[in-house]
Amino acid sequence: MATFSYFPHTEEDIRLMLERIGVDSLDALYSDVPADCLYKGEYDLPDAMSEQEVRDFFQDLDSKDAKLKVFVGAGAYDHYTPAVIPYLTSRSEFLTAYTPYQAEISQGTLRYIFEYQSMICELTGMDISNASMYDGPTAAAEAVRMAIACTKKKTRVLLSKGLLPNVLKVVETYSKFHGTELGYVETVNGRTSLESLRKELAAGDVAGVILPAVNRYGIIEDYAGFADAVHEAKAIVVEYCDPSALAVIKTPGEWDFDVAVGDGQPLGIPLCYGGPYVGFMACRKDYVRKMPGRIVGQTTDAEGRRCFVLTLQAREQHIRREKATSNICSNESLMALFVTMYASLMGPDGLKKVNCLSYGGAHYLHDELQKTGKFEEVFDAPFLKEFVLKPLVPVDKLQQKLLDGGFFAALQTEEGYVSFCVTEKRTKAEIDALVALVKEV
Repeated sequence: MATFSYFPHTEEDIRLMLERIGVDSLDALYSDVPADCLYKGEYDLPDAMSEQEVRDFFQDLDSKDAKLKVFVGAGAYDHYTPAVIPYLTSRSEFLTAYTPYQAEISQGTLRYIFEYQSMICELTGMDISNASMYDGPTAAAEAVRMAIACTKKKTRVLLSKGLLPNVLKVVETYSKFHGTELGYVETVNGRTSLESLRKELAAGDVAGVILPAVNRYGIIEDYAGFADAVHEAKAIVVEYCDPSALAVIKTPGEWDFDVAVGDGQPLGIPLCYGGPYVGFMACRKDYVRKMPGRIVGQTTDAEGRRCFVLTLQAREQHIRREKATSNICSNESLMALFVTMYASLMGPDGLKKVNCLSYGGAHYLHDELQKTGKFEEVFDAPFLKEFVLKPLVPVDKLQQKLLDGGFFAALQTEEGYVSFCVTEKRTKAEIDALVALVKEV
């Protein structure tokens, strides 16, 4: 054991544990494993390295990756992360914190979850937020089940075709295995069609509708009349949101919608190869008992002091699986803390500034690309930080040229358009360099 100085169990610990279960050796403990399944050879492990050698090894490995400037969005956005956030979230009391079952010893965790919920409610204009969910697409899938639960006998949910492709696919997968029928609302001129929605609602049996706040083309949707149409059909409306954009566009609450879902990644979480991210869900108080996940509430203790508790926790580990509102709502508490810190540091003015800078950069890039003569406008509609254009040059050559120049941009859509995205991290010099490469295609 002396060779493995980081192993926590001493020889005496192991002897006592083996004695307790009536086994005299570790080999005897694994005696039921077939002999032909045990590896008898020597492990081909590299020699041990010093700390500096390990650092050099990984530095060399890192240098082999291309460091691209990101001009793509599609649901995951390269926003700035204040340096203090990863520093604080890596502290052991946060990084190793587990589900706060015992309120007496989990006040710190419960408090930041309560703050997270409060901020999500403020951003969405909803009454109640849970804390939290796995990611945006699975939060949307949960909203489908929630719509069915809220309207009881209805079994059909409508999805706007303006939703992000990955959101549609995840919802379709979960709905298939839950036996939920899906219908689709068409887009016209890049926007979700109210006429198409009314046609689908008229067919009957609709429990809910999921609509994007900013759709897959980057267009800011206008939902005047949508809530009235859905509520007249005795269904609920769910909006899939970019929470960062909610700082400057109309919120689900202002549209008189019932539920808001989305991914918290735009609130400063690094792209990080696709995760970990954090899903959010908020709703009107009428539907709180149909919401999956857990809700932290504020109360007072026996001495009248402010404290926090798990108010609702309708999850499968607390009650019988078949009675749970959800069986997939993994709690991304550490990432909920991440976005809580981000929202606290940025504040309302900071979030508006982020969107203002992103808007200015995106519109500048859009106009400069148009001037190259390599693209045509697709939709004449308002956009925030993301847009699509119709390419007049081969997309593969365009993408390769940009890739060779150090840019990840011109993501191709299924219609053959290409999308671009600009966040506050992108500079005018970077945008000009991208446009210069496009001119050479």
